[in-house]
Amino acid sequence: MVLLYDEYSSPSFQSTVQNYLRQEFVQPVVGPIGKQTGDNADTIVESPAVIVQTASAQLPKILTYTTLSNLIEITCRCHTSEERLFYILYAYKERLAYRELQRCISNQTYTTLLGDKKNMSKGLLAAYPNASIVFKDTLFIDFLALPQKHSETRLKNGLIEHMKQFILELGKDFIFMDQEYNLNVGASTFKADLLFYHRGLQALVAVELKKTKFHLRDLGQLEFYLEALDRDVKRSNENPSIGILLCPEADKMVVEYAMSRSMSPTLITEYKRILIPQERMQEQLNEYCNLFLEDKMMCEDRE
Repeated sequence: MVLLYDEYSSPSFQSTVQNYLRQEFVQPVVGPIGKQTGDNADTIVESPAVIVQTASAQLPKILTYTTLSNLIEITCRCHTSEERLFYILYAYKERLAYRELQRCISNQTYTTLLGDKKNMSKGLLAAYPNASIVFKDTLFIDFLALPQKHSETRLKNGLIEHMKQFILELGKDFIFMDQEYNLNVGASTFKADLLFYHRGLQALVAVELKKTKFHLRDLGQLEFYLEALDRDVKRSNENPSIGILLCPEADKMVVEYAMSRSMSPTLITEYKRILIPQERMQEQLNEYCNLFLEDKMMCEDRE
């Protein structure tokens, strides 16, 4: 437990928490650390042991937002205070059990969720200001064990077969609705590959799968599907439908040009690794923490 005390009682970590959140989250906790508290307490598996604090080694309140086993995993596998803070908040928000957290760290959720968002359309960011910290720019689908050359059908069937893992990649607010969802327009029928509903955004989300590099015609197809969903499927109390184009590769410049003029709520998501500049990561972490604070204040107001 010395490693936990050294990291989380350090001025560096506490300064990071205070910088991104509020002073209350660095206040010493009275009592043991390691049992989940708050709204998500009953949905995360508690650790079998807790940390008993002493007067000389006080740990901040932020540690009560996840379990001891999660804290140990975060401490051992993350390299910066910012990254550790992110995974504590992410584990709380997504109600991550230990093995789910392990996968999220392995799949670099910190970088894929907080990275450069030039893959998002103006329309998406206008309709959903928090989209940049809801949607990832990269999804890891290694659980499918796909060969380098594969069909879109095999990709779709694999995702459906492993839907639990896929939703963990997307985010737990996604609810799977249907595959090959029929969209009837005039005398023609079109099929959206995968259809989800996002509980937090209260919107339909169409995921279109491609086995090849992003092409502009793919965006036009996705925008057409969103128009059909909004006109014929979306309910009056729901927000505009969102489209995700999932492809193995995309030219960043082409994507940026396409997204800068598109007023449809769309984004281009790749399934490969992308390195993210540290400065951008800090900006996005600040946005993520602000959203966490807003959600917490809403919960407190309801109480």
